[in-house]
Amino acid sequence: MPQDANPQFAESIRASFARQNAMHLVRASLPLVEHGRTEIHVPHWEGIEQQHGFVHGGVVGMIADTAAGYAAMSMVPAAASVLTVEYKMNLMAPADGEKLVARGEVVRPGRTLIVTKAEVFAVKDGKESLCALMQQTMMVMPGKAEK
Repeated sequence: MPQDANPQFAESIRASFARQNAMHLVRASLPLVEHGRTEIHVPHWEGIEQQHGFVHGGVVGMIADTAAGYAAMSMVPAAASVLTVEYKMNLMAPADGEKLVARGEVVRPGRTLIVTKAEVFAVKDGKESLCALMQQTMMVMPGKAEK
């Protein structure tokens, strides 16, 4: 863990997640918070489907962005926050399964910018299939607390 990282990062991330109305809207959960890694799960339900019955790509992007963003947040000081400045996503297969799992991970930490990635898997009959891959750049905002 970087020397200036928040030692209570997991508690801070869980509290931040609890304040994210967008995550509540899609019924997301945050079962894994580790230094440099997080995981978000979303059940497949009618309210997040597109016209073919798959989970909408916007939801896939939202959970990838959030999982990778919280992985980045685990690397910054307690008085700082992070903000997405860029991401590129490849939707590689339909998001078709009972649930989606987004795994975010820090690729390169930094004091100003943190590069992350996220993989999103559709889980069907207990088997994970990669449906999206994202690379992201996060900006560290020293002294900028969340609302």
